[in-house]
Amino acid sequence: MAQIAMVMNLDKCIGCHTCSVTCKQAWTNRDGMEYVWFNNVETRPGQGYPRRYEDQEKWRGGWELNKRGALKLKNGGRVKSLLEIFSNPKLPEIKDYYEPWTYEYKNLTDAPLGDDYPVAEPRSLISGKPMKIEWSSNWDDNLGGATEHGDLDPMVAKTRQQAADKVKFAFEQTFMFYLPRICEHCLNPACVASCPSGAMYKREEDGIVLVDQDHCRGWRKCVTGCPYKKVYFNHRTGKAEKCTMCYPRVEVGLPTVCSETCVGRLRYLGVILYDPDKVTEAASEPDEHKLYEAQLGVFLDPDDPEVRRDAERCGISYDWLEAARRSPVHALISKYKVALPLHPEYRTMPMVWYIPPLSPVVDALSETGHDGEDLDNLFGAIDTLRIPLEYLAEIFTAGDVGPVRSSLEKLAAMRAHMRSINLGDLPDSSVARSVGMSAQEIEKMYRLLAIAKYEDRYVIPTAAVGDARRLEESALPDSCSLDYEDGPGMGGEGPFGQDSGRKQLPLVTIENFHALRARQTADEQPSATEEAHAAREDDK
Repeated sequence: MAQIAMVMNLDKCIGCHTCSVTCKQAWTNRDGMEYVWFNNVETRPGQGYPRRYEDQEKWRGGWELNKRGALKLKNGGRVKSLLEIFSNPKLPEIKDYYEPWTYEYKNLTDAPLGDDYPVAEPRSLISGKPMKIEWSSNWDDNLGGATEHGDLDPMVAKTRQQAADKVKFAFEQTFMFYLPRICEHCLNPACVASCPSGAMYKREEDGIVLVDQDHCRGWRKCVTGCPYKKVYFNHRTGKAEKCTMCYPRVEVGLPTVCSETCVGRLRYLGVILYDPDKVTEAASEPDEHKLYEAQLGVFLDPDDPEVRRDAERCGISYDWLEAARRSPVHALISKYKVALPLHPEYRTMPMVWYIPPLSPVVDALSETGHDGEDLDNLFGAIDTLRIPLEYLAEIFTAGDVGPVRSSLEKLAAMRAHMRSINLGDLPDSSVARSVGMSAQEIEKMYRLLAIAKYEDRYVIPTAAVGDARRLEESALPDSCSLDYEDGPGMGGEGPFGQDSGRKQLPLVTIENFHALRARQTADEQPSATEEAHAAREDDK
């Protein structure tokens, strides 16, 4: 099978929240979704969003192994689910997210002339009553309140259990990096398994996990089941909603909105081939430290002739096989092995992976008077990073430091190798060999991570035009409908701009997305005639 997957390079994230805002405007800028962020950027260390979502002893998300070594939902099986179906006790409350608010701006514009300055007091967007602002989706931003709240980060607590003095919040010893998060579109999604009504499903054609709004009954078991807490409840419609991986864009070869607008160009999208028969076995690996390697074993090599023959027999088209062969995601995950999964111990087999951050070590070395780009200095300092390896390992490899160190060493070797080239020196071949790579591989990885063009970062095969038209324009009851009451497909501004409403405006056809792709991938702004020609060519 094939899946659209994503890799994010945390070394390049500047925490600008552009991805969050553009996703908000595209997908959750509606009544009932005020507190919802399909994409959010967390400052780590921090409690995350919702607060302490990583504490699965409390929230019971994801999978665990029973006494026989078989997978079971951490929140219990069918009997327990039925007993709790009308009163689910394992749900985050609005205080764990935040109570969304606006301001009473009329106090500013309509206040009578006087000696006092008018104040726009905050008012709840849920109740409309005055409120006190105590939390938000990025309250921890840039370590805001870290000395007060930092100890509440579940990963800090785990790291301190293993290395008591590794994480300190004294100003001169603290560390920080940004962690953008979306739905993981897992190979073994606990949210899908938790849904009593069968509304949650994983698309066969591209692996994207969606919610059928027509079948959702609002039981919210999916919210509990998702260990990343990336399924949200729309209190206006009574339906669950989640990140859609911008599937209308992906179907025509365009990247997700968060990827398209990312200032740091840190996101990569591509196709991963995998063996579905190995998913359960990999997720059932008893040793949590081996879950990362177990998931790597599920992925297949698209350059292997036997894999390609099997894929063709399974109905995977030539375009998808070629996209898998050129996939930047496959290269970063399986070839260079610098990208790591988010919390593999949840056993959901996540498909959004991360390259851990290395930048602070260079700054720290430079401040001591040493050459921050020198390989010997970098390798020697990796174990004493201001971002402790143990903390990164708790996030990306279930506590196993080895893969994190290996990834950072490859990034350090790449910096040292490319520095020699840029200074006109002959690169030391032992640098690449020390991390198990060749000089050519180091340079290819550098081009991908540092200077890759648009078409190299996003290798997305287009859906068949007939298929895409059917998916978008049909009104079948089992489709993932967007036109439910107050949904993004109902009049006004939908997920594709002001022309995407269905109530008063015509349907958005697939040609609109092909025209959008032509605009966004052209070196110069195409004319209307050229856009129409591109759409006709795609139809052919």
